[in-house]
Amino acid sequence: MTTVDLPLLPLGRGVDRASERGVDCPGDLPAASDPDLVARARAAKDALGERVFVLGHHYQRDEVIQFADVTGDSFKLARDAAARPDAEFVVFCGVHFMAESADILTGPDQQVILPDLAAGCSMADMARLFQVEKAWAALAEAGLQDVVVPVTYMNSSADIKAFCGRNGGAVCTSSNAEVALEWAFEQKGPDTKVLFLPDQHLGRNTAVLQLGYSLEDCVVWNPLLPGGGLTVEELQNARMILWKGHCSVHGRFSPDVVDELRAATPEINILVHPECQHEVVLKADYVGSTEFIINTIEAAEPGSSWAIGTELNLVQRLATAHPDKRIVFLDRDVCYCSTMNRIDLPHLVWALESLVDGIVVNRIEVDPDTEREALVALQRMLDLPGKTARD
Repeated sequence: MTTVDLPLLPLGRGVDRASERGVDCPGDLPAASDPDLVARARAAKDALGERVFVLGHHYQRDEVIQFADVTGDSFKLARDAAARPDAEFVVFCGVHFMAESADILTGPDQQVILPDLAAGCSMADMARLFQVEKAWAALAEAGLQDVVVPVTYMNSSADIKAFCGRNGGAVCTSSNAEVALEWAFEQKGPDTKVLFLPDQHLGRNTAVLQLGYSLEDCVVWNPLLPGGGLTVEELQNARMILWKGHCSVHGRFSPDVVDELRAATPEINILVHPECQHEVVLKADYVGSTEFIINTIEAAEPGSSWAIGTELNLVQRLATAHPDKRIVFLDRDVCYCSTMNRIDLPHLVWALESLVDGIVVNRIEVDPDTEREALVALQRMLDLPGKTARD
């Protein structure tokens, strides 16, 4: 089995509804070489008019972003969709968990469509419901479950959000992880612990750098090992129980590249996402969500130099939009988010033209029970004071 315990599926055949992956690719996609793709997308979108609302995540390709009615991060886009109740179809150019969140937050008469079902999230797949429930049972056996509050990152499947909802927990984004953890630690007295899913790096960086906990207060639960690879004593002494998950893109950035860039360009500013490894975040000048990264570059002085540790599509877009600043990617190698990049122009054209023909393809539907419990966790996040709910 793989490190995320997923069976192998041949591309284009089969589907695993219990994970972020869906690899069924029905229908005949137009050829990527079709010179009329842009015109076809524009014509289909115009024909649908106000019936369709296209959402584009910041990590999408430029060829797709140009057709988005709004752009943003996952939770911002889901809220934008909810604010458009008259849109019959919501085409989400992102990944599966984002489309699930949009389905949860939009009305029952709205249909959310993901142009390519193979656009999943490897981080979300690293915390599957059966694994989390097994960990929860192990915490009960250790006599600790009553003092543990589960908090899941927005980058998780709907059933993990629902798990947190029914077990007294909440959802967080990378913008409000600090206030979400502050809330969680207040829930069950001075001995409260947090089970943080699924990204260990965001949990560790927030707990240590924003809340003042030590690295010794953090332990990592490995779902592939008995008891998570931890002793009862280690769990008893911990404040943060971090799930062993990570982002395949943000996890690539390394501290030695930061050192190399500083040696070559001493005045360079290092700007990274909190999904990066702790050692990288410690060396950075600025750390924050995707929206924070965008806003920081927009406000930066002309002539300033920046190395950005986030998805390459966004870094390239920022470099193009700000030619008065020197912007480089914080990695030696080109590395796009492979699943985010599955949403390409042929898939978007196919989805839009199918809607014009009265055929709803790749609809993302969260079952009512999961939706109800996930909404509980999302609402707890929305009720948090202070910081914005953007990831």
